[in-house]
Amino acid sequence: MPPKVLVTGSMLRDDLRAIGVSPGGVLLLNSSLRSLGYVVGGAVAVVEALLDVLTPAGTLVVPAQTPTNRDPSRWGDPSVPDSWWPQIREHLPPYDPALSDCRAMGLIAETVRTWPGAHRSGHPQVSFAAVGARAAELTARHDLDSELGENSPLAAIEAAGGHTLLLGVGYDRCTAFHLAEYRLPGSLPRQPNSCAMYTENGREWVTYLGTRLDASDFTQLGVDLERETGQVARGAVGAAGARLLPVPETVAYAGKWFRRHR
Repeated sequence: MPPKVLVTGSMLRDDLRAIGVSPGGVLLLNSSLRSLGYVVGGAVAVVEALLDVLTPAGTLVVPAQTPTNRDPSRWGDPSVPDSWWPQIREHLPPYDPALSDCRAMGLIAETVRTWPGAHRSGHPQVSFAAVGARAAELTARHDLDSELGENSPLAAIEAAGGHTLLLGVGYDRCTAFHLAEYRLPGSLPRQPNSCAMYTENGREWVTYLGTRLDASDFTQLGVDLERETGQVARGAVGAAGARLLPVPETVAYAGKWFRRHR
């Protein structure tokens, strides 16, 4: 079915400004290109619009995760025969910030990753990519066992007073909520994660202890956040519904919500 709405870059700029995206800010984007309608110029036009509104003083950040760089026993879509697992573990290319694609996160995220001057964090499974004035700073540290925690770009975005924009996606895709999970009292469930990465010994298959996160209640969390705080700016960008949230306040509310509901 053909899209019913034609969207231009200038229309996107106007809509982004109207919802509150401001010059010089740090913006964490979760997005769906298809939701915007027929965008003249596609994902490139969307990224250009975002960067123009942010101006050179601002910074655009996207999750640039590589979910296939994990043990094949955990692959779900598509799964592969058990007999292939040993060869996959032996031959899967190691994570390379410059080469490993993040197409699983959508075409807009992949476009940001490959944008001239983009920086990307070093985590082999849950990296972030960024373009703009603070891109290098925000992606500089990403510890292996702090996937979306204190020593990750997500915490750096919070410390920078950034915002997150949900562009055509729901609260179930709100990456910022995960930082609040890491701060819950007591220990979150831990699980071994494996991936191919470069070490001082070259390419190795590495297993580390990660955190088992849970987004199953994020939609209700978002509903309550909107109702109780008044912190969420809502509007339309192109044909997509959009929400703009301040990351520090969002993470703080989510932490309190989790302590009440989990």
